[in-house]
Amino acid sequence: MPHRLLLLLALCLSIPVHAQSDVEDLRDISSARGYAMGASRALGIGTEAVLGNPASIALYQMYRMELHGAWDTHGKDAFGGVSVMDAKTSALAAGVDYHVLTLRNGEGRATAHFSTLAFAFPLTPGILVGSSVHYLRMSAPREANATTVDAGLLLRLSDAFTAGVSAHNLIDTKNPELTRYYTAHVGYLAGLFVAAADVRVDFETRDKAILTYSGGFEYILGQALPVRVGYTYDGFHKASQLGVGLGFMTEGGGGLDLGYRHDLGGEKGRLLALTFKMHVG
Repeated sequence: MPHRLLLLLALCLSIPVHAQSDVEDLRDISSARGYAMGASRALGIGTEAVLGNPASIALYQMYRMELHGAWDTHGKDAFGGVSVMDAKTSALAAGVDYHVLTLRNGEGRATAHFSTLAFAFPLTPGILVGSSVHYLRMSAPREANATTVDAGLLLRLSDAFTAGVSAHNLIDTKNPELTRYYTAHVGYLAGLFVAAADVRVDFETRDKAILTYSGGFEYILGQALPVRVGYTYDGFHKASQLGVGLGFMTEGGGGLDLGYRHDLGGEKGRLLALTFKMHVG
């Protein structure tokens, strides 16, 4: 089993990947924790924050590095990426993320490289703001050479509760992969228990607003084994998605996460995800 997991991650990081041909392609990039829980934008405990609410990368003063890989056993789709965050060197936190993928559409397949640079700053201990810059480079048959930005606000309501909002793809690039959308999210983190809920709304892609909402929780068994469960309703495909996950945490701040997401309807995806991580406080 271990050699199969390593082979999966190596495959995801070394070749272009096959993704769905709609605006959800880039919005659906996440970590194994994110797929298992469904919601994570308000938590700031993983590098998925770089692509989520950029303000959340300043929530905890830590260094983080993660390698991500995912594979859809039904559609044979996959992706791979690397993310790094630094919220310890200075008050201005920063994060970078890079993914490689191919987008499937009626014209064929287009290889794409999606890069993100994000910054966050705590205005006060309870108010954090952030912004990120995305660069999408995509080759024929559907070409793109586009840059856009996100903005986010996160409120630390107490030691355990956080809430935030974010706006994505604020620069109109005329690319269907980078259409504008907005999110609102809440998180709860107390000891060994974590819970989160997200709502995402798109006013532009179709004639009426499209809502996607999700929620999930995590509980750490024996202070080393996170167990995760989540649910998402995909407003684009009008389908439910169930997520489960398991992780392993070392005393030194490293570990790995496994996630599985099962589509009920829609494209009937069966997504497996793996994340290797290193966190240093």
